[in-house]
Amino acid sequence: MTGQDWLEKDFYATLGVAKDADADAIKKAYRKLARKYHPDQNPGNAAAEEKFKSVGEAYAVLSDPEQRKQYDALRAMAGGGARFSAGSGGAGAGFEDLFGGMFGQGAPGGARVRYSTTAPSGTGTGTGGFEDILSGMFGGGGFGSRRRAQRGADITASTRLPFRQAVTGATVQLTVDGRTMTTRIPPGVHDGQKIRLRGKGQPGTGGGEPGDLIVAVRVDPHPVFSLDGKNLRLTVPITFDEAALGATIDVPTLDGRTVKVKVPAGTPSGRTLRVRHKGLDLPTAPDGDLLVTVNVVVPSRLSSAAKAAVKAFAEANEGANPRAGLTELAAQ
Repeated sequence: MTGQDWLEKDFYATLGVAKDADADAIKKAYRKLARKYHPDQNPGNAAAEEKFKSVGEAYAVLSDPEQRKQYDALRAMAGGGARFSAGSGGAGAGFEDLFGGMFGQGAPGGARVRYSTTAPSGTGTGTGGFEDILSGMFGGGGFGSRRRAQRGADITASTRLPFRQAVTGATVQLTVDGRTMTTRIPPGVHDGQKIRLRGKGQPGTGGGEPGDLIVAVRVDPHPVFSLDGKNLRLTVPITFDEAALGATIDVPTLDGRTVKVKVPAGTPSGRTLRVRHKGLDLPTAPDGDLLVTVNVVVPSRLSSAAKAAVKAFAEANEGANPRAGLTELAAQ
């Protein structure tokens, strides 16, 4: 884009925002217009397509703080429009007329016109004014230089996945800044994890590479399983006699099968038993384990026979106090 383009186009008017609009207001306006004029929403509509390009062009300049500063400064020097005032009694002078005068093509008698970027005596280090603005526009290399390559901005999006899709991976569609894209979420993603997709952000300027798309993933909880790294966790209820005497129980796995797990005699509630190689088995997370936490269930109602058995157990263990020493420890 040339300096003349910047002078002739009012990017604030294109986006419908005030000249002092902040970055959030500019972004919000761009998103609204991009959705409205996106080619997917207006198939075959050349006017909408052209409007979509204009909106993108305006946002590319106004969303970049440095480019916006240069754009504002250049238009301020031009009085906010495409032509300069030639002064008292003079005709309007275009952008090219100004350059012609600067390099001697438009001065009376063909005289070469010079101007200095050095500050007057006593003012300290000088600034280049118009030259500095233009050199910044064209990459700092003076008139005619190419703009410096700049990487595009990163953009963010979010998506929700069922638990099983999070474990196995999924292909999802995302709509970001009016663009719809299809992307692959890798297997084994966790709730709250952020996935960085290279090169799917805002396009770069001046030949710079595009930014990245950062996707925040929310995973719906499963009624039984949860992820712990490459391991799977679940809680399994067991009876008092299974915990006290030991037992072998059937435990479900994620593939719909069951695996037999040995509960050692005297297992307390809350203990976790590890079943090797029954967790995640994916290229990114091989050989995960199944972590089974047992929960000893106390029945809310007992039959007469069960009550008698519990009383007999209590009598057989008379004198045993699992809270022995607790008071002394609490007093330390």
